[in-house]
Amino acid sequence: MGCRNPKISSANITVLGVIQIMIGIYHILMWYFLLLLYMGQIKGVFGTYEPVTYKMGTSLWGFAFVISGAFTVKAAKYQSRHMILCTMSLNILCIVITIVAASLTIVELSHFRSVSYRNYGQAKLGREVSRVLLCSYPLEFAIALVYSISSCTYLARNQEETFESVTEVVESNS
Repeated sequence: MGCRNPKISSANITVLGVIQIMIGIYHILMWYFLLLLYMGQIKGVFGTYEPVTYKMGTSLWGFAFVISGAFTVKAAKYQSRHMILCTMSLNILCIVITIVAASLTIVELSHFRSVSYRNYGQAKLGREVSRVLLCSYPLEFAIALVYSISSCTYLARNQEETFESVTEVVESNS
């Protein structure tokens, strides 16, 4: 893809894929941290704090970022049409995932019901982790969007070159 689009090289695409993998691993580790944090809560009069993002496992959706990043690195090395289409589809899935996860996190952070005083510190720390994860969603969104746009333009250029070569062949045979 890099040889046809002078603005984005194969090395740049590889870096985008590696950053996607790192963001995905970060999200998975943060989910594990939240798991340990919320499992240690004590049942109190007001109950425990179980946010919507934790129940749905939105940080575990980081696996999609890791897989998409791995495919992006692979597509930068081996540029076949099918590999680029598959990677573009995975990056579009990552765009949808980041929009849904960011929306759920915003809903979680906008509502806070009171919890037992014993669990207040854990709930507060969990909300701070959600704020940090909310800051990483735009980065993942931007990376997936940049790759999707660049691969789409690459595929469109290849399509035009294919049509031009077919018309040249037909004209030369006439």
